[in-house]
Amino acid sequence: MNKYKYGEIVTGCVTGIEKYGIFVNLDEYYSGLIHISEISDNFVRNIHDYVKIGETIKVKVIEENPKAHHVKLSIKNFDYRINKKKSNKIIETPLGFSTLEKQLDIWIKDKAIELKEMEQKN
Repeated sequence: MNKYKYGEIVTGCVTGIEKYGIFVNLDEYYSGLIHISEISDNFVRNIHDYVKIGETIKVKVIEENPKAHHVKLSIKNFDYRINKKKSNKIIETPLGFSTLEKQLDIWIKDKAIELKEMEQKN
């Protein structure tokens, strides 16, 4: 039974980049290759312009070899980036920055004492 099916979009982590393609780890058993011809319809001058090692991306399965636990992958013609930026609105507390203002003098005095102690040791 095949774990990954043709056309399925799955998530993987970029583990290596070579001149000919991108290596992607899908899970503890399966890894795959995005051949340079499956990166873009346009000429790919530098694969590093598309992904970085350690980046999590979405990939499309184009072939699976269950015996070897290997899949051929593609990032052509779809948005493969996973946007981890979340725009959470910052909610100001009723105290606002007043708590920081109160602490600032204490932090400055503590740091000054720490620096004097370091000078005395040297």
